[in-house]
Amino acid sequence: MPAATIGPELQRLIDLLAKMPGLGPRSAKRAALYLLKKRDPVMRPLAFALDDAANKVKACSVCGNWDSIDPCAVCADTDRDGSILCVVQDVGDLWALERAGAHKGRYHVLGGLLSPLDGIGPDDLNLGSLIARAKAGALSEIILALPATVDGQTTAHYLTEHLETSGLNVTRLSQGVPVGGELDYLDEGTLAAAMKSRRPF
Repeated sequence: MPAATIGPELQRLIDLLAKMPGLGPRSAKRAALYLLKKRDPVMRPLAFALDDAANKVKACSVCGNWDSIDPCAVCADTDRDGSILCVVQDVGDLWALERAGAHKGRYHVLGGLLSPLDGIGPDDLNLGSLIARAKAGALSEIILALPATVDGQTTAHYLTEHLETSGLNVTRLSQGVPVGGELDYLDEGTLAAAMKSRRPF
């Protein structure tokens, strides 16, 4: 498209939208056009919400969750089991577990995974505060809810080694056949994990 067709303000909007995950240049142009057509019901409230979030939302100093209060609402919830800590890669994983109602304890967000190939080491993640929480003496179990990838397994092994002296029960999520899954459609890695994780019926 010729440069004169799109003004600098609109081009800047498109360029910024294109940086969002799942939005390429064409999708960003469609999104920009939609926003311009819906200025009052969508675009202006969105701009306000973005500004509000940029100024008020921060990482929880305890667990790393995003919230406008510190400690976050999850950490401040006195009904949660403070003896069980679930370690996740990112805040999206925390939200997924909460959506499923699968965990009633506390969380710790690493902010990524160890990845030597990408230059991500222990100092780049929220690992120091996790070790400190483990040594504080209030925990009985740490659940490693990390992805079953090479980087996820590397991170899990690193954490297991550094937590073994704490005397805590360190567990990980079960891996294998999903509910409703048919064996014929599963990949070899999932089937192998399911066989290793088998249990009495």
